Amino acid sequence: QVQLVESGGGSVQAGGSLRLSCAVFGYTYSNYCIGWFRQASGKEREGVATIYTGGGITYYADSVKGRFTISQDNAKNTLYLQLDSLKPEDTAMYYCAADLWRGACVNGLGFFRNKYDHWGQGTQVTVSS
Repeated sequence: QVQLVESGGGSVQAGGSLRLSCAVFGYTYSNYCIGWFRQASGKEREGVATIYTGGGITYYADSVKGRFTISQDNAKNTLYLQLDSLKPEDTAMYYCAADLWRGACVNGLGFFRNKYDHWGQGTQVTVSS
C-alpha cells in the first residue's frame, strides 16, 4: 500500500526558509508524478509544484516561481520542496500527492487535484511578518 509522509514544516519569519520532505513508502518504481499542494485556512487547495521522477520535469505555480524548488532523492525514495524567501501568504498546510500512472505532470497538468490517488497527511507552514 502506497503511503506518503510529509515532514519539515514549521514557523518562520518572512524571508526565511524551510525544506519540506515527502517520503514515499510502498512504491519503488521510478517514473511517477509528485505534486506539492497547499491549503490556507478558508481557501481551496492549490497546486504549488510538480515533478516527474522519471526525468526530473518540473512545473511551478506563478506565485512560487523563483522561490520554491522541488527535487528528488531516488536513493531515499523522498521528494523535497525547498521554500525560500517565504512570505506570510505562503502560510498553509502543505501536502504531497502521488500520481503513479497518469503522468499528468509531464505535460503541465499536474496541478489538478483529481490526477492524484495518494495523499500525505500534510505539514503546516506558518510565516509571520
